[in-house]
Amino acid sequence: MNARALVAWNVRRIRVERGIPQDRLAYDAGIDRSHMGRIEQKKENPTIDLLERIAKTLGVHLSELFIEPAKGAMPPEPMSRGRKPARLGRNKA
Repeated sequence: MNARALVAWNVRRIRVERGIPQDRLAYDAGIDRSHMGRIEQKKENPTIDLLERIAKTLGVHLSELFIEPAKGAMPPEPMSRGRKPARLGRNKA
């Protein structure tokens, strides 16, 4: 796996594990949401400065973004779409 793919895999993995929506991570890191999306899709080659900001926002050391996934590891499941969490026990009329 090349460095761009490693970064994409790990940013998404950490973000999903922590339940952080992509737009929130982008906002907190000071970048556009579409730019964050392109990083996670391996379409963008982020600078080291940007990687430092993303790592800091995620609360991890920069090196965490370069960890090789275990052989056969599945990519993280996408988070549910939408801005509001589903409400349990809500009656629909």
